[in-house]
Amino acid sequence: MQLLPLVIAGLLGILHLYILILEMFLWTSPYGHRAFAMTAAQAEATRVLAANQGLYNGFLAAGLIWGLWPQPEQRLILGFFFGCVFLAGVYGAATANRRILFIQALPGLAGLISLIRY
Repeated sequence: MQLLPLVIAGLLGILHLYILILEMFLWTSPYGHRAFAMTAAQAEATRVLAANQGLYNGFLAAGLIWGLWPQPEQRLILGFFFGCVFLAGVYGAATANRRILFIQALPGLAGLISLIRY
């Protein structure tokens, strides 16, 4: 396995762990309010939904980190999770915030391209 897909997977894994922490544990904190541009009332009203989203981001992180370990299926594992990150980012950009396209979708696409090229 070439280094570039592994670096992208590692960085995306860390990003999704960070998002898990934000959505599951810091959503109703002042830091969470700033990160997602919400009032305390909005954060409290959406707390359970955000925790659910955070859990899904944790699954993405787990898959990307799993893909870092050398194994016969490594390219397939990384390809699947890069694809999941890309599709989640496209959907998030279309439905929630356009910035998600740059934060999540494009890095997922870069991961897919790195697997194809290397």
